[in-house]
Formats: sequence, structure tokens, C-alpha cells
Amino acid sequence: MIIVKQKHLSKILEMTKDFKKLLIVGCDGCASVVQVGGERQAKILKSLLEMEKKMKGEEPTAIKAISILRQCDRQISATALKPWMEDYDGILCLGCGVGVQTLAEICESTPVIPGTDTKFLGMHDTKSDKFYEMCSACGDCLLFETGGICPITRCAKSLLNGPCGGQTEGKCEVGGWKNDCAWILIYNRLKERGRLDLFTKFRAPRDYRVSEHPREASIDSDEGKSSNE
Repeated sequence: MIIVKQKHLSKILEMTKDFKKLLIVGCDGCASVVQVGGERQAKILKSLLEMEKKMKGEEPTAIKAISILRQCDRQISATALKPWMEDYDGILCLGCGVGVQTLAEICESTPVIPGTDTKFLGMHDTKSDKFYEMCSACGDCLLFETGGICPITRCAKSLLNGPCGGQTEGKCEVGGWKNDCAWILIYNRLKERGRLDLFTKFRAPRDYRVSEHPREASIDSDEGKSSNE
């Protein structure tokens, strides 16, 4: 899941102040799950922007709030926006950065404003109601070797061959000893499975070519490639 956080209202007001007709576009995918950019949040933001204009005695902005099933799907977004894109001089996007860029590509002549900040790829723990960063989309997954725990993301230093000297009693020095050391978690997981041979395996320095930007992939192929190749 892509975790996003809505920008501060003052920032959104600043970015949208010059638009006379504004279309707020929510996303029913990840942004809706994290309760930041779904249809409900789009309508709430519409009310807040209208209220702010009224309180300041400014000329009201014509605002409409809609949501799209998945903003990252170009065809779905194009179909959903078709009835509206000619009627508004600005679009406020509540999806992730991918959604913003998708809408901007579809609506080439209309400015698309990001209403959220994209934070990370994460897991939702509904019990604690928190989101945890789990994956960096590095392009070379080694989770089988590390017991399903990603050292690239969950180790503050992205180490590949065990913990550094900056852990004490399983806690990492980065962040003030609050976070679990990823490599201690990996060790314990592999020990439980009787696979400590994977813990002692040497891993060569990462080949960063697999994560060069921008990347692309086809559904009928398991090989992604850089557009620079």
C-alpha cells in the first residue's frame, strides 16, 4: 500500500487560491484506505475550502469533489475525468505522486495540484491503526534469504550482511533506540526456521542498476527495464 499524508490546509489554500473552478479528485485505492484521499475526504476538503473563502470574504471558488477507482490506472482515470476536465481550470489531486502524474498526463492543458505528500510503501496494522514502511521497491528482492524481513528498508543503514555495532538489546541507535534492529529480527526469524545458513551467507554490494529511474515493466514479462537502456 502507498502511504500518503494530506498537505496542510494552508498549503492547499495557497496553491489553489488563483483558480476559479476547481475539481478535487480523490482516489478510492490506497489514499482512501489510509483515510486521506477518498471520496469522503475529497468532499470534506471541498467544504473546508469553501468555508475558508467565505470567512475571508473572498470571491467563492466553484468546487466539485469526485473520486476515481484507481488514479494510477490511466484508462480508468481518463474515463472518469472525461466529463469534467473541460469545465475546470485546476485539478486538486488527493492520490499519491503516481496519481498526480497520471492525471497531469491526461489533462495536459489543466494544472494538477498535489493535495498530499507520498510517504512510503507500507503495511497497515489495524490493531494499532498505524502504517509501517516495509518495502523500498529496490528491484532485487532478497526476502527469501532474510526471513521475509527487508533489510534494505527496515535497517536504517540498509545493511546486507548483518547488524552494525549500533544496536543494543535488539534496538537500533538510529531514532533513539526505539526501533527494532532489522538484522536481529532477521536472525531470530531464521533461527526459528532452522535456516541460519542464510544469515551467514555473504551478500555482495547491491547492483543499483536494477533500480535505475525511470523503470518500466510489462504484465507478460517478469523483467523490468530502465527506459535508459
